Amino acid sequence: MGIDLPIIWAVIIAFGLMMYVVMDGFDLGIGILFPFVKDDEDRDCMMNTVAPVWDGNETWLVLGGAGLLAAFPIVYSFVLSALYLPLVLMLAGLIWRGVAFEFRFKADPDHKWFWTHAFAWGSYTATFFQGVALGSLINGFKVEGPSYTGGAFDWITPFSLFTGVGLTVAYALLGATWLIMKTEGDLQRRMIELARPITLTLLAVIAVVSIWTPLAHPAVFKRWFTLPDLFFFAPVPVLVLAAAFGILHFLRRDTHSAPFVLALLLLFLGYSGLGISLWPNIIPPDLSIRAAAGPPQSLGFALVGALFIVPIILTYTAWSYYVFRGKVKVGDGYH
Repeated sequence: MGIDLPIIWAVIIAFGLMMYVVMDGFDLGIGILFPFVKDDEDRDCMMNTVAPVWDGNETWLVLGGAGLLAAFPIVYSFVLSALYLPLVLMLAGLIWRGVAFEFRFKADPDHKWFWTHAFAWGSYTATFFQGVALGSLINGFKVEGPSYTGGAFDWITPFSLFTGVGLTVAYALLGATWLIMKTEGDLQRRMIELARPITLTLLAVIAVVSIWTPLAHPAVFKRWFTLPDLFFFAPVPVLVLAAAFGILHFLRRDTHSAPFVLALLLLFLGYSGLGISLWPNIIPPDLSIRAAAGPPQSLGFALVGALFIVPIILTYTAWSYYVFRGKVKVGDGYH
């Protein structure tokens, strides 16, 4: 039996995008939470929790995009053609918040407020349009042969706009639980207060998406609600409920890391639910992973580079988070 290169590449890209959601999710979540924290010193502390590592988080987004181009060029073409505007707006948001991140610490008091708002709105913009792109992907694209035949604004649908809001809520939860783990005192208590309603809101968002998606897409309904698949996939919503109520439970206790770990589990379960819904297609409704794959020679050549570079990225990422472990105090750095 030969190596199934299309599936291997699908796993690599899915892993890269999941790592981006994990790593940049709480980073963007900090900016999303900025409007709910009024003290400038607390905001400084929030940014200091990710200051040593934030600019490496987008590495995974680059890996996912480059991997898509190398392994599934036709999908890369469809995605850019269908989602050009939301992807450009997402990148603009990431650039804007990156500039604000650096300039805010250097600005004088008269201009610091501008960069504070820029950091927050850059975070909202990037996150919202990531969610819009996700919702549009679930809805599928209009294609004929190798060409996208839809319009420039087909991505604007009630479902995609809702997923944009939903991802904003998800990243806000990641940001809040990250800050619970990394801070202390009044800021930490404020994040605990915010995390409770955010968790319940995210649970409601997941419920709506879980109902809306199969009702709008018969293939997804068939995947989830026909036997024997129903028995295999039933643990996913059960685990979602368990993770959400676990977060609420640990928020009432003096356990700082458990809410963040469970928030990561909650996002992973949502991500796995997306994979279950789309499999074996890479673009709904009927473009499969194998049909969209590039030539075997290209897949094999690019795989050599991926197998070399992914462990390096994992190593330096793990090392950077290990070096900058521990709490961050208001008015100070790590200790």
